[in-house]
Amino acid sequence: MLRKKGIQQSMSRKGNCLDNAVMENFFGLLKSELLYLQKFDSLEHFKQELVDYLDYYNNRRIKAKLKGLPPALHRQQALSVA
Repeated sequence: MLRKKGIQQSMSRKGNCLDNAVMENFFGLLKSELLYLQKFDSLEHFKQELVDYLDYYNNRRIKAKLKGLPPALHRQQALSVA
């Protein structure tokens, strides 16, 4: 299925978790900030809440590690300097 979509699967050696750290952190935040806080009436309701959360996460959620900026704004500033 991945090959049909043009995606190459990333696999690392056993015990090397660093390549997954960013995504595991994101999914942990997603679960604690969205999934565990509400019940969803339907799959469509969940999908809409997920889209809203992704917009919040990328455009409005400030992060201390990014100098108090949301990820999208931090990327934009980093690219304008480079």
